[in-house]
Amino acid sequence: MLRVGAHVSIAGGVGSAVGRQKAVGGNCGQIFVSSPRMWAVKEPPEDEIKRFRVLRQGEDQFPYAVHSKYLINLGAGSDPVIERSISTLQRELDVAHALGIEYLVLHPGAHTGGIDRPHGIRKVGDSLASVSVEAGVKILLENTSGGGTTLGRTFQELREMMDGSGLGFDKIGICFDTCHGFCAGYGIHKEDGLLSMIEELDNEIGLKNLCLMHLNDSKHPFDSRRDEHQHIGEGHIGDEGFRALLTNESLKDVPKVLETPVTKERGYEWNIRKVIKLAH
Repeated sequence: MLRVGAHVSIAGGVGSAVGRQKAVGGNCGQIFVSSPRMWAVKEPPEDEIKRFRVLRQGEDQFPYAVHSKYLINLGAGSDPVIERSISTLQRELDVAHALGIEYLVLHPGAHTGGIDRPHGIRKVGDSLASVSVEAGVKILLENTSGGGTTLGRTFQELREMMDGSGLGFDKIGICFDTCHGFCAGYGIHKEDGLLSMIEELDNEIGLKNLCLMHLNDSKHPFDSRRDEHQHIGEGHIGDEGFRALLTNESLKDVPKVLETPVTKERGYEWNIRKVIKLAH
């Protein structure tokens, strides 16, 4: 069964996300548990937690992911930033566990404050080792487009972070973002590039540890190191690139979440319908 959904708002309470997901035709999904641009994380009221759990069960929307805050930077050269990032990440993990959400998607961060890339990667691993991951929740490191000093452009970098964390694969995996991967130099818009990406992923991390995919086309060309999402099939990856990805035996059962633009003409519902069409 194709599991595809979108990143939806929790305005009006986290339980409202389930209705929004249903409205766009999704059967899995992703949310922020608080503003991604503010440090504060507050656990939802008990009745709202129960509402989310009951509604999600009733609509068979599985799995869900919490997307971590953009402020978190586990590779920073500043100890106060690291400490605040770890504390915030822990609170988000705790909320995900309370909600019964399976995954927490995390941008690893960037090497800042004068430290180099290898040092930044080690800092991410060390930072991850400091958090407590409850049973039923898994951290998913998301690949990046590799712009500036961001970490996690390649599967090798992600694997080094995972190894450094000391967390087993029951507690950590990856989320592959198609726009990020394409702009980072993974040629998934062509069949040989897609197969090469899958082989590298399997060799470095293991396909079974690819738990989620973000489906986004790209407004920018291949290997541009940019990060700007486009509607499915309307960017540089294109229809044929997504058709090959969605029908690939190794990837077709991986749950997929859209983070495509929302405009008057085309929103999540349009993009989900497009994904379903390309997948069959």
